[in-house]
Order: sequence, then structure tokens, then C-alpha cells
Amino acid sequence: MADQQKEPAGPDLASGVALSDFKNDMLLGHVGDQDVLLVRIKDEVFAIDAHCSHYHGPLADGLVVGDTIRCPWHHACFSLRSGEAMRAPALSALAIWKVERQGDTLSVRTRQDHTQPARRPPPGAPRRIVIVGGGAAGFAAAEMLRREGFGGELALVSDDAAAPVDRPNLSKDYLAGSAPEDWVPLRPDSFYADEKIDLRLSTPVTAIDGKARQIVLGDGASLPYDRLLLATGAEPVRLQIPGADQPHVHTLRTLADSAAIIAAAKAARRAVVIGASFIGLEVAASLRAREIEVHVVAPEQRPMERVLGPEMGDFVRSLHEEHGVIFHLADTVVAIDGKRAMLKSGGTLEADLVVVGVGVRPRLALAERSGLALDRGVLVNPDLETSVPGIFAAGDIARWPDPHSGQNIRVEHWVVAERQGQAAARNMLGYGEAFDAVPFFWSQHYDVPINYVGHADEFDEIAVDGDIKGRDCLLRYKLKGRVLAVSSIYRDLASLQAELAMEQGRSP
Repeated sequence: MADQQKEPAGPDLASGVALSDFKNDMLLGHVGDQDVLLVRIKDEVFAIDAHCSHYHGPLADGLVVGDTIRCPWHHACFSLRSGEAMRAPALSALAIWKVERQGDTLSVRTRQDHTQPARRPPPGAPRRIVIVGGGAAGFAAAEMLRREGFGGELALVSDDAAAPVDRPNLSKDYLAGSAPEDWVPLRPDSFYADEKIDLRLSTPVTAIDGKARQIVLGDGASLPYDRLLLATGAEPVRLQIPGADQPHVHTLRTLADSAAIIAAAKAARRAVVIGASFIGLEVAASLRAREIEVHVVAPEQRPMERVLGPEMGDFVRSLHEEHGVIFHLADTVVAIDGKRAMLKSGGTLEADLVVVGVGVRPRLALAERSGLALDRGVLVNPDLETSVPGIFAAGDIARWPDPHSGQNIRVEHWVVAERQGQAAARNMLGYGEAFDAVPFFWSQHYDVPINYVGHADEFDEIAVDGDIKGRDCLLRYKLKGRVLAVSSIYRDLASLQAELAMEQGRSP
């Protein structure tokens, strides 16, 4: 997360500015010590808090689309008229400000905190909704249901011991020691009571009785529903090798996992990270921030080549090597003998701490037992409804018809899961809106962010614009001449423009 800006930006808006001061229809200024962004759309001028409510991204560097503005960092979107967070990853609204105009002079003095407009679900909306899963999709659905005015019974059932958390932080700032624990919860504990959300933690769900419309909990109790959302997420793949069950061998998915790694890191001098995935390399960067010697072992020739391509893979490797990470590629760990990791190549690595990051698998057992249609995930229609009416699925388990790639896809991205949760919430209320958001994710490696828009299971060409080594680039992943995805480093506006182009059916 970025540090809060200490000095106010731009001109004093309370003293007035001229329309001629605008550049690109945006003007960043301040009212007192509060940064405020003015946005001109034809004859209207809006004023809104200048920083995203997610990670404090600078909206002045973002993209105006209609009467909304999108954050350049992680593609959140806000209404310029109300300040409402229109799409994840931002969940909290921004304040808007009253704009006073005299001729060509504008002044801003009065802040108007966001007030949630009164909403009422469509006729025939359900009375009882149950959400299974306390991750990105489950929480986003619960929050959106209340925001949309759903006043019925709402239960959020999770087998995790912790209330919903900002999972991307668990491998990034929190693990690195640069974010306090109070940054991690998505909402304070009081939120659930205030919003009358029946949050049930450490509560497994063993069965779904579709005919009776109820779920069966681990203790044998049942919970009835009119609509049900499955958001059971994914779980880390665990290595089936000797020694993988030792206490100093960890996976990372939950707050408890991250806390356990942090505790182990306090006494560790050397760590082995198994897997050069996004999660594995984010863990490597975080452990290097704690001044631990880090070795990364992975079977591929280049880290993340399958997703980002060879040039970006080479860059990611060199970036980590600049920070002291030692790679052992085209190799695997075949056994962990005490504090020694035994390599297939015959080498041995000493490790006080081992973190396994070799991927995740969707948690499909409940859906399978319930007879839902599956295809390497839970099959859903464009509204995110499963093969059983009244049961919806979202997040890492959902395989949905993606209009941009023209395929049924399943992705394991935090922002996608949140947006699907929000869409499922509205569709459980009866809005019938097809989920058509363009997939997006970001990854952070030291001070270098990588943004990715779209979805490309395969590609036969990568068009590079800019300089990858210079950390100023945009890559287009093509298959048979068609751009399926775009990755970028410090091309935030271009990344937003690519997302918009895909939404509009244009080539980015």
C-alpha cells in the first residue's frame, strides 16, 4: 500500500481555479489538507476524493469512462456523481465535493460524504440467502447484497477461523512486514453485526439438500435458503514428497498461514520457496525484505513464462536476482530431510523455512456431492447460476462463458472473484445481468507492479511496446492475430484503456 500523501497537491480549490487550468479534463487540487480531483465532462464538473479507497491509488492518473473514474493501479471504478465504488477491488465509497461556479471560475469548499441511496430489490426477491465461503467472492456478494437493499436473512458461512481478509496482502506487504495486521481484514468485526450478516466462522458445510433448499453444517445442523451462492475458493496443492508434512514446511492461503510463516521467519536465516508462480515469487520478495536468504526451486526454464512469455519471465528472474534471490530452475525438490531440501539434480539446499507455492486447486467436493454440473470447475451460465436453479457459483470454482475470449474459462484472480461475487449478488436478487467483466490481476515484485488484463490460455505471438528491462512496457498476447490479453509495467493508463477496449469489443 502507498503511504498517505503528506503535502496537499495542486492549487487551493477553495480559493478558486479557472476552467483554463484543466488539462485532459482533470485537475488535481486540494481543499485544506484533503486532495480533491476535479473532472470535467462536457458542461459538468465533478469533484471527488483524489485517491482510491482500495490502496490509495492516484485517480488523477486514471481513466474517465462516462460519469465514472477508474483507478490506475488495480482498476477499481467510482461514480463521479455519488462517489460509490462501482466495481472491485475497491469496496468503500469516496466522498464527493460541491462545485460552485461563477463564470469560468470554479471553487470547492464543501465535502459531501457518500450517503448510500435507498434501494429496493426487484419484486420476487428472495427472503433468505446463504453464502458458502468467506473469501473474495463470498464477502463481496454479502457486501453487495446489503448495498443493493436486500433486507432478508443473510448468512456467510466459512470454514476459515478468520473473518474475510485482503488475501493479496498476505503474500505481499503483510508478509514483508510493511503492513500492520489491522490492514488485513476487509471490514472490522462490527461490520457484520451492523449489517445483520450472520457470519459463521470455522463452520464446514458437508452437504446441500437442493430439494429442501438447505445446507447441512458439520455439526449436523441445517440452514435454509431461497438462493445459495457457492464461493468455496481454492486450496494450495500440497507436495506428495517425503518430509513435506514437517512443521517448518508451509503453504500460503489464509491469514493463519501467513502468520505462521511470519513467526517462522523471525528465527530463519535461509528459506527455500518451491515454485516460481506469482505467489511463490511474491513470498520470495517478502522474505528478502526480512533479510532472509531465499532459494527458489521450480521445474520451468523461466519463471512465469507460461503466462507472461519468455522476455517478461527473464525480466522477473533478473529482478529477483538483483534483490538476492537464488534460482534453481529446471529442477524439483524430491524430499525434505529435516532442514535439507533434496533436489532431483542431486544437490541439497539447507532451509530453516520452506514455503510451497506450486499452485492451487478449486474446492469442488461440495459441488460434486450436490450433483452440480462440473468441468474442471463448477459450470455456470452468464448469470453465474449453476445447473441447479437457485444455486449460484463465483470465484475460483466457477467456470463461466467469457464473452471476450469466446471460451468457458475459470481463473484464480482476486479481482475476478470479487466482481463475480458482486454480480452473483445482484443476480440472486433477480437482476439477470450477464457477467462480462474483463479478467484482471496484478502482481507486485519489490517496487515493480505487473498488471494483466484479459485471458490467454495460449498465444503464438507477443507484441512488445516499450522496454521490458527499462520497466516501461506493454505486451500484447495474440493468438492467430487476435489480442487476448495485455500485461504492463508502469503503463497504468494504457492498461486501463486496454481493459475498456476489450469491454467494448475492440482490439486493445
